[in-house]
Amino acid sequence: MTAPEDVRCPCLSGETYGHCCGRFHSGAAEAPTAEALMRSRYAAFAVGDADYLLRTWHPSTRPKTLDLDPDQRWMRLDILSRSGGSLLESAGTVEFVAHYRYGRDRDSLHEHSRFVREHGRWLYVDALG
Repeated sequence: MTAPEDVRCPCLSGETYGHCCGRFHSGAAEAPTAEALMRSRYAAFAVGDADYLLRTWHPSTRPKTLDLDPDQRWMRLDILSRSGGSLLESAGTVEFVAHYRYGRDRDSLHEHSRFVREHGRWLYVDALG
């Protein structure tokens, strides 16, 4: 499942999906920063792109498979803080809250994620304790 190229990107950048996270999901470009990767991973959850999530997960922590629940709807992403993860760095963290709806229930996921850049590609490692 993917989103149409001309709809607003689920990461709420203000750009269209095709000009924002869609180009990362398709493999046409790589996320340039840890925050861009985090936003693109949120968008991948929102559009149901498990392949992208696995492709951008560090091999040391990546699960063998990933089953996304189609009944879980990701609604909003709030970036709380970021450290490192720029174009010139090889490690960074992003703290965020991802809001979702499951049936009639609303909830959120608060995570402080760790990212590394290897061979020019940013990868999600894990959530900090």
